[in-house]
Amino acid sequence: MNRFEYVRAYSVEDAIEALRPPGTKVLAGGTNLVDLMKYGVTRPSRLVDINRLPLTAIEELPGGGLRLGALSTNADVAYAPPVAVHAPLVASAILSGASAQLRNAATTAGNLLQRTRCMYFYDTSTPCNKRNPDTGCSALHGINRMHAILGASDQCVAVHPSDMCVAFAALDARVNVVGAAGARAIAFRDFHRLPGDTPDVDTTLQPDEVVTSVELPPWRFAAHYTYLKVRDRLSYAFALVSVAVALEVRDGRVATARLALGGVAPKPWRSAGAEAVLAGEAPQRATFERAADVALEGATALSGNRFKIELARRTVVRALEQAAAAAPQSQSSKRVN
Repeated sequence: MNRFEYVRAYSVEDAIEALRPPGTKVLAGGTNLVDLMKYGVTRPSRLVDINRLPLTAIEELPGGGLRLGALSTNADVAYAPPVAVHAPLVASAILSGASAQLRNAATTAGNLLQRTRCMYFYDTSTPCNKRNPDTGCSALHGINRMHAILGASDQCVAVHPSDMCVAFAALDARVNVVGAAGARAIAFRDFHRLPGDTPDVDTTLQPDEVVTSVELPPWRFAAHYTYLKVRDRLSYAFALVSVAVALEVRDGRVATARLALGGVAPKPWRSAGAEAVLAGEAPQRATFERAADVALEGATALSGNRFKIELARRTVVRALEQAAAAAPQSQSSKRVN
């Protein structure tokens, strides 16, 4: 691990000022950053520890929305009563991932900012455009079973690893940030970037900005929702495919639908097209299959992950069936309902 300067911030203003030098990174839970430093993937010249900032609150907003402080831990969010009432989809997504120990340390903002788990990104002996731009993408013609089928480019085919972020994408979350230029709110759909020709840039967050909170609007999806995650083993594994679904069902029809996928793209993949197919329709399998087809339009397989396209299609259909039946996936047994 390289030598670095350590700075402890006691206010958001302190953190913004400390972030000015190039090569500076923010340290919160450290569950991803410390690993990256150990592997030599990230070599910061300065770490700004923000754990003393007052950003841990989980608050109900007027009208029924929620505000999750940037430093609220995954465990605190998953078990917070307001989340259970207003956004159980978020709690379910969190509990599908990592381990209890990691959830006790990992933070809301850290989940947004974690880097891909692509093996080539972590292996500094191999070319990787995300790690070192213009060196090539080893996964394109290498082992790419876990890689993207949507939204990738010839520069990078890595997938975003977060479960929580898939639920945020489905629920139209908003990310509040503060930097030297002031405060701004970023729609969640605009927070993460597709790789294009700059795969080393994951988000639209500026280098001197700090995430302060994530806000969820007052959707009424507490009854008909699910987070379904398909993986190689039932515990402590990243998704091959995951699907977050939230439905508002009135008078036997889908009034509003939200659908996002994880494990299939470089960012949480929201499908507005699939949502449009569902809106106004009776919740039945034929409609769900049409929605799944639309959600996977444009999917492109690599040499080792063609199975993901059909797996994703089936997972979307099953998740929609679970949500329509108000039978969300159990995250304790993890076996598909």
